[in-house]
Amino acid sequence: MHLLLINANTTASITELLVTRAREIVSPGATVTGVTARLGARYVATRAAYAIAAHAALDAYAEYGTAADVIILACFGDPGLMALREVSAVPVIGMAEASCQMAARRGRFAIVTGGEGWIPMLREFVTVIGLGDRLASVRAVPPSGAEIATDPSRGHAMLARECRGAASDDGAEIVILGGAGLVGIADAIAHDVPVPLIDCLTASIRAAENAIGKAERNATPGMPPHAPAVESTGLGPRLSALLAGRRPADVAP
Repeated sequence: MHLLLINANTTASITELLVTRAREIVSPGATVTGVTARLGARYVATRAAYAIAAHAALDAYAEYGTAADVIILACFGDPGLMALREVSAVPVIGMAEASCQMAARRGRFAIVTGGEGWIPMLREFVTVIGLGDRLASVRAVPPSGAEIATDPSRGHAMLARECRGAASDDGAEIVILGGAGLVGIADAIAHDVPVPLIDCLTASIRAAENAIGKAERNATPGMPPHAPAVESTGLGPRLSALLAGRRPADVAP
């Protein structure tokens, strides 16, 4: 299995963090690579940055995704997830969607993340994927995920406090630590939180492994992307080719 992580943020150190952590989680024999968005925000934290990140995720897929067996959109909030699924011939897993689905199977859940701008955005996201009735709350600490990733120990106490509050005050039975910059922190603070924690990258990888198994059982050779061909202008050559129904790999970068 070749797993490609698409980081729709433009911070390469976040991609390195994700790839390093993913290689510790995946099943033996899997190959993990990562790609960093070439355009957009250093770390997505606003609606405008989110919209641009969807374009960046599609662009990254057109450049690097066609050789992968499964894609993880490794940007919590999943910008461009449905669009990626529309053009991809392989399974595409959203970090936020996979985490919420895992959590919802285990009880009423909360999300704790970095950056207060994410609170309304993630509430809306959970409603859109049909799990609004399972969501206890969305909480955030002031530092962004990028700031926390730079010095993870700096955010431990703040994140643990919000997780405890989600359990005691909001009725959460399980809490997701959501954000590319927060991967790996769940294990570090679990002893300070009275309910189980979900690491969003772990949830994504488990979903990817399940998806690739189903894809192999139900494979249709040469299955084309679902989207009708459309002409475009001003995009990268490989993304333009993808949208037009041509093979991006046949186009010079």
